[in-house]
Amino acid sequence: MGKKHHIVFCTWGVRTRFYSVVSLLIAGLIVITIYLTGISGWLNMDDFTTHDSASDGNIGISQCNLFAGKWVFDKVSYPLYSERTCTFMSDQLACEKFGRKDLSYQNWRWQPHHCDLPRFNTTALLERLRGKRLVFVGDSLNRGQWVSMVCIVESAISPAFKSMNNNGSLITFTAIEYNATIEFYWAPLLVESNSDDPVNHRLPDRIVRIKAIEKHARHWTDADILVFNSYLWWRRPKMKTLWGSFAGENGIYKDIEMLRSYEMALETWSDWLEIYINRNKTKLFFMSMSPTHFWGDEWGDANDQSCYNQTTPITKEGHQGRDSDPKMMNVAESTINDLRVKGLSIQMLNITQLSEYRKEGHPSIYRKQWEPLTDDQLSNPSSYSDCIHWCLPGVPDAWNELLYAYIFS
Repeated sequence: MGKKHHIVFCTWGVRTRFYSVVSLLIAGLIVITIYLTGISGWLNMDDFTTHDSASDGNIGISQCNLFAGKWVFDKVSYPLYSERTCTFMSDQLACEKFGRKDLSYQNWRWQPHHCDLPRFNTTALLERLRGKRLVFVGDSLNRGQWVSMVCIVESAISPAFKSMNNNGSLITFTAIEYNATIEFYWAPLLVESNSDDPVNHRLPDRIVRIKAIEKHARHWTDADILVFNSYLWWRRPKMKTLWGSFAGENGIYKDIEMLRSYEMALETWSDWLEIYINRNKTKLFFMSMSPTHFWGDEWGDANDQSCYNQTTPITKEGHQGRDSDPKMMNVAESTINDLRVKGLSIQMLNITQLSEYRKEGHPSIYRKQWEPLTDDQLSNPSSYSDCIHWCLPGVPDAWNELLYAYIFS
């Protein structure tokens, strides 16, 4: 900031009192313009600033934008864990296990421009979580972040002192010695929907109960740290919306434009948080959208190319893909700002820009295939490449390093 102010005043000079007054007036107008723009605009991928939360730890981050930076190849310190030794690795994310030979995606470290992320201290996190619940709520991308967190943490715990319990939509990892749990709850649309089954949720006609969240929320309302996401499952022009019960005969169904239905769902979510969350206990986080890399023309390849066979990140600063929807994140940010006005402290973690660079970080074809592949698919790997989720170790580890920094902020 000091450098920017120096440039402004040296440019105008102070030759006369008249020009000094004019300079100050113009500078004031610039400051006001920037301020008003910051209020009304969506988070610019690079310029999103940190929200200063209550200080209860030993990491000061309020003066640093952790979300603006670059990826640095670091084969000394990364990965934070081994895919092969993580007891609870998911076959959807285990790219090395399913044949990927180039493993450099595991060695990239996120480096903010003007500061350093704190090194992840597993023991310190477990002590912070002693007697507490850390719960991730959302879709398979949030589940990937949960798997990443479990893999980071479980390496420091002996087998006799850790366990995993799968109870439908809720999966719980327990660090027994610390009486701490790291949990994932499947709720891809946050509100209730016909896609709430954690296994059988791929339905052609997606329906949301836009005003109903109790079925989900009762599982996580008393958590100490809540990490939400909801984005990918809304990506369709319209969403069939239900007022009433799935079991009832008098429900009202209506196709609603996606952005409006997303806004209504987040209103239901925020109303629940406002009423039921203990402001003195629970830390709240919302993950911004995770980008995809399906179209090679976004980074200079042919349009029919995808994340398949990509081996290096995108280096163009500020790169944005077409699948990232700023309007949706504007809705999320507006909802979060309203919650803050109502007295809830909640932090949006802007993972979007840093993830935009990582076109090589997806599983592509190197994951478990749940259905047999056709000859046409096998002849064109890009056609069935997974360019949505992320290999582990990989990008979600950086998301958790950001989360770690805020937990200790």
